[in-house]
Amino acid sequence: MTAKPVNLTEALASFIEVYSPRIVARMNDYDVRVAHTLGEHVWHTHHDTDEFFLVLNGRFDIAIREADGHEHTVVLYEGDTYVVPRGTEHKPSSPGGSILMFEPTGTVTTGDSHAGEIPAHVDSTTGHDLIN
Repeated sequence: MTAKPVNLTEALASFIEVYSPRIVARMNDYDVRVAHTLGEHVWHTHHDTDEFFLVLNGRFDIAIREADGHEHTVVLYEGDTYVVPRGTEHKPSSPGGSILMFEPTGTVTTGDSHAGEIPAHVDSTTGHDLIN
């Protein structure tokens, strides 16, 4: 990671894979990641950390499953932010777009636990370094 500015438009143009985040910066013990979104992710939970999302373009939906089993969906559009609280089971999906996330370094995109098979288009990763 270098100490030079990163243009998010250029960063997103440097790869095409969906749900395969690139690390554009590190701050303290956190990664700043960008990702393309399209289709369904997987139900998953991050037991020890909140997850911050900023929609850069398009639409990004987050289905939330409460402890009592009740489900609802948070619908986000360009410029919207949302924090999924730690320990909350959630499933992102999108008709297409891109997002920016803040997560502790080493956080796995499919959580500490997940339900069902991970779709082939979802990269279970702690993020990839941005190559530019």
